[in-house]
Amino acid sequence: MRLIFIILISLLLAGCGGEEYQDLRDFVKNSGAGMRGKIEPPPEVKPYEHFAYNNDTNLPDPFKPRKPEKRSGGGINQPDLDRPKEALEEFPLESLKMVGYLYRNKVGYAVIRSTDGKLHRVKAGNYVGMNFGLIKEVTDTEIIIKEMVQDSAGDWTERVSSLQLLE
Repeated sequence: MRLIFIILISLLLAGCGGEEYQDLRDFVKNSGAGMRGKIEPPPEVKPYEHFAYNNDTNLPDPFKPRKPEKRSGGGINQPDLDRPKEALEEFPLESLKMVGYLYRNKVGYAVIRSTDGKLHRVKAGNYVGMNFGLIKEVTDTEIIIKEMVQDSAGDWTERVSSLQLLE
């Protein structure tokens, strides 16, 4: 009886000990069966071309900054850096909002709200923004501003901007 019991248990264990993870092996084996298309080969890598830089050539030194050549005549002078700053010149122009318009004694005034919440009355000739923005014209719907900005070469250029009346 013991012998029959041992044979039955060994058969039972042999039946349960089949291949483990057979379903995963079948999935991996069959996963690429329905794939179509072709993968293109990677592009050809070009070999590095060495360039010898000699001082006797007419090429500019690549490690020194270059400044564009100045054109004669018609240059814009830099703004007056010694002029006392006005209250609205400490705010970026993008942060200022035109919230009103006044007309008094034949002069048009714009009402501007700064980021600190204060209201300021300005007219043509006042300065606003951080780029030396001179107010050229004030209308009932907008303020036209001429700014002076410095480019990467250190030259000053003019830029016209405007502030629109908020509704």
